[in-house]
Amino acid sequence: MMKWLLLLALVAGCTAPPARAPAAPTAAVAGVDAAWYLQAESAGKNILRIDPQQSLIAVTVRRGGRLARLGHDHVVASRNLFGFVAADDGQADFQFRLDELTVDEPGLRRDAGLEPDLPAEAINGTRQNMLTRVLEAQRFPLVVLRAVQLAATDSTMQLTITLHGVTRTIMVPVQVGHGERWLAASGRFDILQSEFGITPMAVLGGAIAVEDRLQLRFHIVAQAAAAR
Repeated sequence: MMKWLLLLALVAGCTAPPARAPAAPTAAVAGVDAAWYLQAESAGKNILRIDPQQSLIAVTVRRGGRLARLGHDHVVASRNLFGFVAADDGQADFQFRLDELTVDEPGLRRDAGLEPDLPAEAINGTRQNMLTRVLEAQRFPLVVLRAVQLAATDSTMQLTITLHGVTRTIMVPVQVGHGERWLAASGRFDILQSEFGITPMAVLGGAIAVEDRLQLRFHIVAQAAAAR
């Protein structure tokens, strides 16, 4: 990942590292139960739909290891969230596909305090290794999330994340604004890749590595169907 392909080519006499054989596909993680929300909407509940054009999840991936200076930090993001909010119940279910993630959009890199531009080969190499070697997107194509606001006055939410076939529940600080037919939620939190059965990328005995900790930020907007 990052610049490690070039470095390995130099170390190994200009030969690329052998690719790991792709894992056999398994059943996809069950996604959002749209039927429940549509039935609830028909029954008169205030159901909002997440607007992907206004919503974002961005993840900052930091470099590590004693040769970290040879690599890059990266920002990957989803702009294709699908899901629903049951506003009266303080509950939301949403998902995104790993193969639709963007890598190193200049604006998102600036927002994360990183230099805005990277070489195309660094971005393409990061995306390829992230999807195949690290996240195994063929086996685990979806990230599925459920958010529950435990109390109307609480500034935290209970967030359940299913990633890489592993489910974890954490408490996340959140800022929520809402009207009768819309809702917006923003926040930041960290997760560890290893807690989801993911081995962070590392080469040269860990001299160039990706840190286990990922920094996530989100801004999610949901609206009533007639308001979109």
